[in-house]
Amino acid sequence: MTISKRVIAIIADQAMLEPSDVSLDSTLADLGVDSLGLVESIFAIEEAFDITVPFNANEPLAGDFDISTVGAIADGVQRLVAEQS
Repeated sequence: MTISKRVIAIIADQAMLEPSDVSLDSTLADLGVDSLGLVESIFAIEEAFDITVPFNANEPLAGDFDISTVGAIADGVQRLVAEQS
């Protein structure tokens, strides 16, 4: 499974949606993911990929991890996984 597909599956699970309902262009708001859901998604992503996401729940738009779309999150995860290798 690709990183993008795993990220979609994790976010879909958090949003209680089917992965087919989530696209890379979807925003978390589009999917009904609130701030708690975002934090839970970040934790699930960190666990699934064994990475640490530079994310501050108090300032979600600060830092260099883009959470604007599912695709941006997948790109960030891809970068973190590559840096870890």
